[in-house]
Amino acid sequence: MKAELQQQWKLLDLQKLDTRLDQIDHRLANLPQAKELAEAKATADSATEEMVLAQTAVSDVEREISRSEADVEQVRERAARNRRRLDAGQGTAKDLQALQHELDTLARRQSVLEDTELEIMERAEELRERLDGFTKAADAAEVKVKELKDAMAADSKELDAERAQVASKRADMAPTINADLLAEYDRIRARSGVAAAALHGRRCMGCGLELNASDLARIKAASADTVVNCDECGRILVRTAESDV
Repeated sequence: MKAELQQQWKLLDLQKLDTRLDQIDHRLANLPQAKELAEAKATADSATEEMVLAQTAVSDVEREISRSEADVEQVRERAARNRRRLDAGQGTAKDLQALQHELDTLARRQSVLEDTELEIMERAEELRERLDGFTKAADAAEVKVKELKDAMAADSKELDAERAQVASKRADMAPTINADLLAEYDRIRARSGVAAAALHGRRCMGCGLELNASDLARIKAASADTVVNCDECGRILVRTAESDV
């Protein structure tokens, strides 16, 4: 392939732009906060799950308290009715004796129910404290997630702006390069990422290897407008003032 040396030099500038675009894309895909954000999201999800379970446990124990309070109130009302009847002396001596016996039974029943209610209320307090802890943990995790998202958005915005500038420069430069040369450049770049490299001394700056004597002699013998490739990596090898040819 033939192309003026000045056209080949443009490939090096184009490669710099493409390399920078690749670097930006890599940074966008691997923002430093990404791993931390994934961990923060996992923490937030776990804390939220624990919070929901704690909320369910609190709701359940509060229903237990309501039932326990209703049981105690029912016994109290029954005892109050019996006490009024007993104080009024209504009924026979046997009836009054039965009422007193039932009052004694109700008192014992009330004591048991109140102890149970107290135990449930103590358990409820522990569960509410657990819920408060999980709620705070979930809130803190969500705050962390938001902070990381905001930081990533800021970094992404900055990188996107730079990418747009570099892409614009590339769009302006590409049409100024020989169509066949650009097509060859794009073909190689699709395979290896770096398609054009300078020959610095005897070294290909694409693969970093030095050319052997026969390859160097081949390139020296080629005319300036002949497009040459590195035998090691296949990239377009651009001769410059720093080349030993």
